[in-house]
Amino acid sequence: MIHSLAVTPERFPEAFRARFATLEELHLAERPGDLFYQCFGCGPAHPTGLRVRCFKTEGGVLSPVLVPRLYEGPRATAHGGIVATYLDEILAGAAFRAIGRIVVTGELTVRYVRPVPMETPLIGRGSMTAQHARYVEVEGAIEDPTTTQVFATARGRYFPA
Repeated sequence: MIHSLAVTPERFPEAFRARFATLEELHLAERPGDLFYQCFGCGPAHPTGLRVRCFKTEGGVLSPVLVPRLYEGPRATAHGGIVATYLDEILAGAAFRAIGRIVVTGELTVRYVRPVPMETPLIGRGSMTAQHARYVEVEGAIEDPTTTQVFATARGRYFPA
């Protein structure tokens, strides 16, 4: 079981290696004093957190998703709250990528399309759809990297922290 993807791209599971080898990672929290250092979703120091990582693409971000069995909901599928957490972090990464500022979630809407499998390499995508004076709107999805079959989608509003 892989609990965390807090490894360098060269040490990703084989399914992720080629896709992420040339992408630059966004770094939201690297030191103990950083705002999100202990965050369950993205913090590198949370003991049981997801440690979601986002990588820059031309149109937004990509994120490797591999849900550990620890976060199982219905048999052999990810718990819906964990899926929402992954999407929240991916969308926050997309907002940060778009405006260059740390953001917090103001609103998140998730659509569960099909059960998210456990311990299966998936890809999260996120991009900004609109920028307003006080917030940005973003959207994203979790999908199969080979078939692009969508498991869940989300839209949200994120405010600069």
